[in-house]
Formats: sequence, structure tokens, C-alpha cells
Amino acid sequence: MQPNLKTNRKMKRIVLILSWMIGCAALGVAQTLEECQQAAERNYPLIRQFDLIEKTTEMTLANIQKGWLPQVSATAQATYQSDVTAWPSEMKAMMTGMGIDLKGLTKDQYRVGIDLSQTVFDGGQISSQRRIAREHGRVQAAQAEVSLYQVRKRVNELYFGLLLLDEQIALNQDLQELLTANERKLASMVTHGTAAESDLNNVKAERLNVVQQMTSLESQKRLLQSMLAVFCGFDATETGSIQVVKPSVESMETVSEAIRPELRLFDAQIRLADAQEKALNSSLMLKLGVFAQGFYGYPGLNLFEDMMNRKWSVNGIVGARLTWNIGALYTRKNDKAKLQLQRDLTESNREVFLFNNRLEQLQQNENIARYRRLMADDDDIIGLRSAVRKASESKLSHGIIDVNDLVRDINAENAARVQRSMHEIELLKAIFDHQYTMGKQ
Repeated sequence: MQPNLKTNRKMKRIVLILSWMIGCAALGVAQTLEECQQAAERNYPLIRQFDLIEKTTEMTLANIQKGWLPQVSATAQATYQSDVTAWPSEMKAMMTGMGIDLKGLTKDQYRVGIDLSQTVFDGGQISSQRRIAREHGRVQAAQAEVSLYQVRKRVNELYFGLLLLDEQIALNQDLQELLTANERKLASMVTHGTAAESDLNNVKAERLNVVQQMTSLESQKRLLQSMLAVFCGFDATETGSIQVVKPSVESMETVSEAIRPELRLFDAQIRLADAQEKALNSSLMLKLGVFAQGFYGYPGLNLFEDMMNRKWSVNGIVGARLTWNIGALYTRKNDKAKLQLQRDLTESNREVFLFNNRLEQLQQNENIARYRRLMADDDDIIGLRSAVRKASESKLSHGIIDVNDLVRDINAENAARVQRSMHEIELLKAIFDHQYTMGKQ
């Protein structure tokens, strides 16, 4: 009877697996961990920040580059002065005697004009500003990448939670089949008067308890499927059919070098500080520019003519200007010290991150080794528990064992199988957690 039962269980398991594979192929909903992580990153709202950061940086660079364009300003002014340039009284008296009226300038004056300036040499200031803008954009992108990388950890939790539930559901089905077979056996023995009705009810109650456990497991699975579907942006109507694929331990790759996005963020922050320090040097350079001014108003540049005629005129000035901002020397020392402090703070944050990262790696490596050691004994434990359960079934058939002992042995075997599945999933998760810590994912 036992070989037939074992064969039937295997055949049913094979049929279930084949049905699952056919269903997944038809629906196209089987998802690997990498596919879920990529889908979650594409679906996560933070992903849109990369495009926004890039566009913002491009517009900033374009605006800075416009510093090489001619700068034009229009002005209009009206003033009233307490005093103005006037003819000497002796000259005015002499000219009046000659019949020439020297009116002089009026105290109200007006001007409408345009000023034009063009930078010829800026000492590298515009290029420094562009370099700072680019590095600032890279820092923002690196910060977004750090936040987005954390999404992978949340996907891992949901994914391996689903894997564990799948294993528990499969084992629960096996346990139900085993209890059902023994229930049928006891029903036959009760009919022939070789077993008590209470023994049959005991096994039946245990089977119903396992059925209740299945209901709870299926409810948990639906919840995790819904959460994973929402997180990855899958169609909510297909959440019940999403299946996860268990990775193979043998296919895992080892990671020898940490490439976490936090390290790229620290590098970007250092480069930003370097660009800002170079900008301090450019602020001390001489700057050369040309300019032109034109205005229409009164008085003009020819004061003598305006003192005699008091007429509005068109005037213009062109020239070159060399400037040196000595005031930048006042704060240069403190500005450089502040930038060095920023670099020191960034390096300190890097050291703290690497220190904590190493501690996580040590813990995860120990967890991986522990689960491997536990799994080495799991198969032996399952084999022993299975042998004990089969012996109990044989003893029950001959009426030399209590049904409570059989139920205990069946539960002990199931507990060993559940423990083995948990150790396997926990090993896989520990390996993926280690890859996440190292930056492999």
C-alpha cells in the first residue's frame, strides 16, 4: 500500500507542477527576481527625477553659457540737481556785453539710453560655473540612485516571502494527501472493527486543521502577490496569477568588489567640492570687456554746446574695461577651508558607510555558512522522520500503535520538510542580501 501511496503523491505533484508551468507559459506572468526589480524601478515614482535632473542641468548650463552674449540694458532717467556746471561770472559778463546770451545748463536733466557690454576674457569664471552645474547635477542624480537602489531590498523581501509561501503551500498539500490516505485507511479499519471511531476522528480533525493552515497561507500569498504587483506596476487584475521563480544557489555569482551607489555619491560630492574650489581661483583673475553707451537727452557730452542751446542730443561712448575684484581675497581663505571641511565630512561619511557595510557583510557571510550547515543535515533528518512515519503507519495497520503517535510522527516529518524549505529560502535570501550589500544587484 505504501509504494502505491508514494507513487500517487509523486504523480499528483508532477501534475500540479506541469499545470503550473503550462499556466505560467500561457499567461506570461512568471517573474524572476531580476525582472521584478527592473519593473519596480521603472514603476517607482522616483525614476522620473532622473529626467527632471538632466533637463534642469541642461537649462542651467545653457543659461550660464549665455554669459558670453552681449549684455544690453536700457535706461531712462530724469533728475533735478541743486547746482550745475556754469560759466564764470567774468566770462558771462563779457559775452553778454558782446551780445551773446549764455544761458547755462538747467537743473532738470533727462536721459534715455542703451548700455552694451561684451565680456572678452572672464578668467575662466563661466567655465567654472558650468563645471559646478554639471557636478551638482551628478550629485543630485547619485542621490536619486541611492534612493532607487533601496527599492531592490523591498522587492527582495516580497519576492522571497512569496517563495517561502509557495514552498509551505506545496508541503501543506503533501501533508493533506498523506493525512487523507491515512484517513481512508482508518475508515476501512473502523469498518472492519480493527480501529476505533475516535482514531478516525483524530486524523480527520488533524486534516481539517491542515486545511485551515492552507487557507491562511493562500490568503498571505494573495496579499504578497497584490503588494508585489502594485510595487512593480503589474496589472492589478492579474495579481492572483503572478508566480515567482526560485533562483538556483549554484548559479549565484560571488562579488569581490563593492560598487554601491552610495560610493558613487561620495565621489560626486568630492568632485563638486573640487569644482567649487577652482571657481575660487577664477574669481581672482583679471577680467577684460568692451562696452558701448548711447543716449538721447539733455545735457549731452558737449557741455558748452548744451549751455548755449539747451537742446536734446544723441551721444555715445565706446571703450574697454579691465577689472580685478580684490574683495575676493577677503574670504578666499575661509572659503577654501569650508570646502576642505566639506571634503573631510564626505570622506568621514564614506568611512562610516564602508565600516557598517563590512559589518553587514560579516553577518551575512556567517548567515550563509550557517544555512549551508543546517541544510547539510536537513535531508538526513527528513529521511529519518519519513522512515519513522512509515513505520508508524505499518504499526497502525497491525494495531500496535496509537493513532496519536502516528499523527505526531506525520507532523514531525512535515515540520522537518518545512524547516528544510525555510533554510533553503533563507539561504537564497541571505545570498541576495549579500549581493545587495556589495552592490551586485
